[in-house]
Amino acid sequence: MTADTAAAAPGNRIYIDKQHPDAYRALVATADTVKDAAAAAGLDRVLVELVNLRVSQLNACAFCLNLHTRAALRAGETAQRLGVLAAWRDTEVFTPRERAALALAEATTHPADAAAQTAAYAEARAALSDDEISAVIWVALTMNAFNRVSVMSKHPVRKSAAVPAQ
Repeated sequence: MTADTAAAAPGNRIYIDKQHPDAYRALVATADTVKDAAAAAGLDRVLVELVNLRVSQLNACAFCLNLHTRAALRAGETAQRLGVLAAWRDTEVFTPRERAALALAEATTHPADAAAQTAAYAEARAALSDDEISAVIWVALTMNAFNRVSVMSKHPVRKSAAVPAQ
């Protein structure tokens, strides 16, 4: 088996994380630094996982959705809130702080929408500190990078045991 064969994903995709492991390790190291920065800024794991999930929804990254849904549940998130996350603007289950973070994550994921970006930043300014704003943007940026790795590699989602109910 050659290095090229080992890195091949189903459907003739290349697992780019396996093809260039040093680049992937650098991305993981960045994610570790961002995780520490988010914690230092006062962002709890539930909020970080909501941002990870919303970005992954926007990018249609099945692998990351699966991974971060499980992480959110482990962090204490509820099934109800996860179920309505895609329509978070139409619910009352998210706090103003979470709503600001979600809007900022969406603006980071779709930066070409200048009006949405301006509105999201204004909402973030009203609900989050400078450190929190920066951390949310870094979480969203990093999640976007991981989404691209998984989407372009077609990382599979395998059936797993059910997550216990809360």
